[in-house]
Amino acid sequence: MGKIITIANQKGGVGKTTTAVNLAACIAAAEKTTLLVDADPQANATSGVGLQMNTDGRSTYELLIAGREAGDLVQQTQMPHLSIIPSHINLVGAEVELVDVDHRERRLRTGLASIKDQFDYIFIDCPPSLGLLTLNALTAADSVLIPVQCEYYALEGLGQLLNTINMVKKQMNERLDIEGVLMTMYDSRLRLSNQIVEEVRKYFGEKVFKTVVARNVRLSEAPSFGKPIILYDAVSSGTRHYMDLAEEVLSRNGHTSAMTAGGSRTN
Repeated sequence: MGKIITIANQKGGVGKTTTAVNLAACIAAAEKTTLLVDADPQANATSGVGLQMNTDGRSTYELLIAGREAGDLVQQTQMPHLSIIPSHINLVGAEVELVDVDHRERRLRTGLASIKDQFDYIFIDCPPSLGLLTLNALTAADSVLIPVQCEYYALEGLGQLLNTINMVKKQMNERLDIEGVLMTMYDSRLRLSNQIVEEVRKYFGEKVFKTVVARNVRLSEAPSFGKPIILYDAVSSGTRHYMDLAEEVLSRNGHTSAMTAGGSRTN
């Protein structure tokens, strides 16, 4: 049975979609069957793997609102072992449309149940909010991965996110766990970056991944070419970081891989 990992943080600009796209791609590079579910109306994860915002009725919107079979919505990406259920701008109105729907927080969980066994890993990219789309993603997940940027306001809002996770765990999804906390946008030249990493590790302990994703120009460029960093520049530091993160995720879940990316960890 596949594992569903939701990538969430209600703060924007923390590297959430970058992590969703590139972690999924690197897990796929380890030859694990991987599905990326784009639950953000902005559809950045969709374009980040080279797909246009879908208009043929095969998107996360149809999964949540129309009850379409998830298997009919899965599309192959340019990368072997990596598939996606793309987003659509219609998702903007989904939270309003879901208000009067029974079990509205469980729509995504119910929809993905039929295909969960077909994948080793399913990653869900959330919008930067704690609305119904994110609640659906948390209710569907086995665990949540939290990207935190190495900047001054890094911890702002984390308490609210953790409260939401605990609420979902108590009321809707008792199996939900924290997969890990990922430090992003790290700049080794800044004392502040190191201070934030230390503070987050002090608070979350072993839940913080050893891998730290540094700021990287190539990583920022890759989405404009519709490619995960591993396809855009296989030897960049961004690729090494996400390959290392993939190794950690695989290891935490009892899997091993032959990936041999160079060390990019900050201890």
